Amino acid sequence: MTQYGFFFDMNRCYACQACSVSCKDWNGIEPGAEKWMTVYEWEKGTFPNVRLSSLAFPCAHCENPACVAACESGALYKEDEFGAVLVDQDKCTGCRKCYDACPYGAPKFATDEPDCKMSKCTMCVDRLAEGMQPACTMSCPLRAFDFGPLDELKEKYGDVRYCEGMPSPDATDPAFIIWNPREKKQLLPYDADEAIRLNQQRGDLGTMFESPEDLTTFDEGTIRRNELQMKHDSVVELMRATRNDMA
Repeated sequence: MTQYGFFFDMNRCYACQACSVSCKDWNGIEPGAEKWMTVYEWEKGTFPNVRLSSLAFPCAHCENPACVAACESGALYKEDEFGAVLVDQDKCTGCRKCYDACPYGAPKFATDEPDCKMSKCTMCVDRLAEGMQPACTMSCPLRAFDFGPLDELKEKYGDVRYCEGMPSPDATDPAFIIWNPREKKQLLPYDADEAIRLNQQRGDLGTMFESPEDLTTFDEGTIRRNELQMKHDSVVELMRATRNDMA
């Protein structure tokens, strides 16, 4: 078996959701939490040193998938041609043990109802069989994705399979290679103090803030997405953790 996988460049992604929308469109999935391709967004820092990050993640189709081992009904299996981890809906009981076992939260559920069966990224094996790329990788306008045999991707891009906030890849060997964000560089010099002063008074809008500390000091919980979180206790939490106005 040749293991296929994904490559993702975090420096190119700006969370446009094209990959998530195209995945839903190709697979006939309704808008909502059943996101086989999930785009996570989070931010760190405060003005003027803010870093926005995004991670578009389908399923890692791990070489040693924890979800397959955890599934007692035998609904999950690793197919032979591409190494995709697939689910047999007829065998799935909705027990969610696969979700508990998966470190990446790749198994998805449309609702929180206890009888809701799991669904997930299929690696677009139907498209691969026709010689096409997965819908998500082909839809990215900035070409943040690549897809192919994992050995070829490792040779081309290296073998880093995590970013800050992701679980360790050691346990499952995900078929998902990442280029992490490059060091942030200031391209144009500017006076941050002057920028704060100019923005403090905004014409008819009045005083936007009282002091510079209002831009840097916040109560706990004010910045809701300040770290990568890939697993959630409910579909509501998942929708809050990802942009939910398009997909």
